[in-house]
Amino acid sequence: MKLLVRWVITSLALLAAVWLVPGIVVYESSGWIIYAVMAVVLGLVNAIVRPILKFLTCPLIILTLGLFVLVINGITLWLASAIAVNWFHVGFYVTDFWSAFLGALIVSVVTVILSALVREDEGK
Repeated sequence: MKLLVRWVITSLALLAAVWLVPGIVVYESSGWIIYAVMAVVLGLVNAIVRPILKFLTCPLIILTLGLFVLVINGITLWLASAIAVNWFHVGFYVTDFWSAFLGALIVSVVTVILSALVREDEGK
């Protein structure tokens, strides 16, 4: 159940990013399928590629006091979009790095807010 809630939250955060950032475009009108597939792809990229990027750029992260993680978030959103478009033929396009950077920032903020609103009890 927790995985399903996180999946929906990520889909809603991606919807907010598409709505707010002009460089993130959804061309197909398949409804929630695009956002659901993109949420799964983004979750997999965050689970597999993001730790490798953080390890490789550890000196930059330390040097910038953690702000380089925002760049890594943008890169992972851009990569997830490329994977979704090229491998799964999902119409979720991120046009450039700055759109990916702003989109990742919005996805992060919306995810934190929605996760705080629907937080489940840890004791159950």
